[in-house]
Amino acid sequence: MKKVFLSVIGFALICRLNVHAQSVDSLRSKPAPSLYTPVDEPEKRNYDPRQLHVDEIDLVSSYYSQNGDHSAVTGGIGSERVTDLSNGLNLKLVWGNPDYKKNTLDLGMGYDYHTAASQAWVSKTGASKTSGNRLYPSIDYTVENPTLRNTFGFGAYYSGEYNYHSLGADIHFSQKTANKNGEFTAKLQAFFDRVTLIYPSEFVPQSTTVTTGGGTVITTASGNTVTLGEGGDYHVKRNIPTSPRNTFDASFGYSQVISSRLQIMFLADVVGQSGYLGLPFHRVYYNTGKDTIEKLPSSRFKLPVGFRANYFVGDNIILRAYYRYYQDSWGVKSNTAGIEVPVKISPFFSISPFYRYYDQTAARYFAPYEAHSLADQYYTSNYEYSKFNANFYGVGFRIVPQNGVFGWQNFHDLEIRYGHYTQTTGLVSDVVSFSLGFK
Repeated sequence: MKKVFLSVIGFALICRLNVHAQSVDSLRSKPAPSLYTPVDEPEKRNYDPRQLHVDEIDLVSSYYSQNGDHSAVTGGIGSERVTDLSNGLNLKLVWGNPDYKKNTLDLGMGYDYHTAASQAWVSKTGASKTSGNRLYPSIDYTVENPTLRNTFGFGAYYSGEYNYHSLGADIHFSQKTANKNGEFTAKLQAFFDRVTLIYPSEFVPQSTTVTTGGGTVITTASGNTVTLGEGGDYHVKRNIPTSPRNTFDASFGYSQVISSRLQIMFLADVVGQSGYLGLPFHRVYYNTGKDTIEKLPSSRFKLPVGFRANYFVGDNIILRAYYRYYQDSWGVKSNTAGIEVPVKISPFFSISPFYRYYDQTAARYFAPYEAHSLADQYYTSNYEYSKFNANFYGVGFRIVPQNGVFGWQNFHDLEIRYGHYTQTTGLVSDVVSFSLGFK
């Protein structure tokens, strides 16, 4: 479920980041600026630089639904029906130093609840639990030095659900050019994960009972142990083993203002993974009809590179274009191309239709149901690694009233965003997101 959760919250966060340049409510009674003309404001240095205050509060909620018939739990066949409700809260605190350095502390908390039809079939009887939840807090600290035109910061993350736990940390840095029209950014991230080894029921030993030292120990089919003592007392111990998965990511970017209308950005990542990179409850069926557990290499190297361009068409329209090329050591190569066109209908209301195209080649370890050979060293029937094309399109609506949403001045903006996704494997999904910003 980890991939689904990340895609949902990523889509939701677009609501907060995607069209932020379309209107500036801090101007209040001043005329609204155009989309490409810089706002001429005097440098603000007449405040107490040490004062701590809440700069922004963001609330994001998304609902995601998908369906398909290539579940990895049942070897590449079966229902992929998933629903996910994702909620996030982000609190931004800002304060200054006597030398006018700006300090920002971002505190985040997310919670997801999902149901997945395929999870029922971890048990051969279809009786496994089909719902679950995930909790993921985060913290990030950044200090900006206007004299040196740079920023430096670090962050930490945690994500926990029943079968997956992750700890992460990052260091990030940016440096603007002397004329402030260009900026270099770098971010180093590390994630240290634990995968709980929950196997399909046919690969779990049957319950065993051992009597020793006057006590009875029962090892259940799930891997838990139950110790029965005298007088009917008992103790349950969760005894399912885990396996590590580590990810290291170095991200680099350079943005440049070409003119008052055109801005571009180059992006590149270097990603290395090691450890248990599959999921233990994903089945694979050989061409003999015998089933086994997904097996993938213990290392993976990824190299994505990308390009963004924003072009301001007059005062009311922006063209946002994006392209990314990706390849990895498992043989997957992909292309992603997207465009979004925010249109400002009024100074305080905008519409943003978007479209994204994606294609990828199959990993060398993928084969569909009952297509793998017993001689294969690695094998998976997870259609995430298959060859496919995908289309994702939708629209966003954003309002930033001069006097606040519903007349509440601190209710800075409201955005609603909808997207529909189709894949040539038959997978389809819909996601709707709501974002509320408070200043």
